Amino acid sequence: MYWLERQKYKARYSTKLPNGDFLSLTVWPGKTDPSAEVVTIQVRRQGAEGWETVGRLAVYRTSDGRYALLPERQQPVTGSTPEPEAPAQAESYEQ
Repeated sequence: MYWLERQKYKARYSTKLPNGDFLSLTVWPGKTDPSAEVVTIQVRRQGAEGWETVGRLAVYRTSDGRYALLPERQQPVTGSTPEPEAPAQAESYEQ
C-alpha cells in the first residue's frame, strides 16, 4: 500500500497566513543517507479543485553539513495532499 511506503518526516511546522494560505516547513531524512536531510518550504492554498501548491523550495543538506538547492519537481495532482486542520501547528519527531 502507498501509505506504508511513505517516509516519515523528522519535523514539520505550519502556519496559516492572513490570506488563508498555509506556509509550511518540513524536514525529511535523506533517501540514500538517513543522516542527510531534505528541507522543504511551501505555500499551499485551497482552490476550487482542492489544495494546490503555490510555491515550493527544497534544499538538500548532506551529512557533513553542505547545502544544495534541489531542482523543481512535478507538482502532485491538485487536492492529493491534505493541509493541516489547525493553523500554527508544530510537530517534531526525532528518530
